[in-house]
Amino acid sequence: MPVPRSRISGRARITAAAALTATLALVLTLPGAASAAPVPTDPPGPIPPRGSAHMGMGVIAHDGQGPLPHGNRAAQTEGVDVSSHQGNVDWPALWNSGVKWAYVKATEGNYYKNPYFTQQYNGSYNVGMIRGAYHFGTPNDSSGANQANYFVDGGGGWSRDGKTLPGVLDIEWNPYGASCYGKTPAQMVDWIRDFVTTYKARTGRDAVIYTATSWWKTCTGNYAGFGSTNPLWLARYDTTIGELPAGWGFQTIWQYTSTGPIVGDHNRFNGALDRVQALANG
Repeated sequence: MPVPRSRISGRARITAAAALTATLALVLTLPGAASAAPVPTDPPGPIPPRGSAHMGMGVIAHDGQGPLPHGNRAAQTEGVDVSSHQGNVDWPALWNSGVKWAYVKATEGNYYKNPYFTQQYNGSYNVGMIRGAYHFGTPNDSSGANQANYFVDGGGGWSRDGKTLPGVLDIEWNPYGASCYGKTPAQMVDWIRDFVTTYKARTGRDAVIYTATSWWKTCTGNYAGFGSTNPLWLARYDTTIGELPAGWGFQTIWQYTSTGPIVGDHNRFNGALDRVQALANG
């Protein structure tokens, strides 16, 4: 008796499906099969939009966060750092709260300029603060010299007016990929040197270096060669400053929290207001 065509087709489909399942199971057990899985990024999670990086955005994820620092008998001067995240800043309120200096993000990489820079940079100056500009470095995008020039041309210059601080290189964890931007420690040191050398040639000032000790140790091999020329701005959210990167005997600025009043990022300058003025005057 002939078998109906529909039964033949159904059996053929079942047999084909079983064969495909067995083949897939075999492939997944072969060496190298796992390479098809997504490669995790650093830091984990969604990658933020380019241009959105700001000082300390990787500190809590990598170093954690402790209590706020206790009072210190040594003279320190309160300051803030801001970027496009804060938008138009209420500078009179900050001034009245005791903030006397500010740093404003000007540029990032060789592709981004802070759209709020004018309000933030001029606004802090107009209420009486000593202010300066910072650059978020992305060493995988272009050379240090290229980004230093982009920074100076984008608002990061310096003038001897007693109210302008030298520019800052913000060099820390890469929010868009691998922490060290795909560079070896030696390559990273070369990139930083290229940036600060170019900045000094353009402005006559040694740039301040903003970083975290753990990043510096990992990504520069704890290089000690900048401590004698470039002031240190250290990021650590805890009761004490902790270990410093090699080459620096003290920090000039300490970013101690990202949850301070009005703008979030608050800092202590290691000295009274006259020392802030001295840094501005060179």
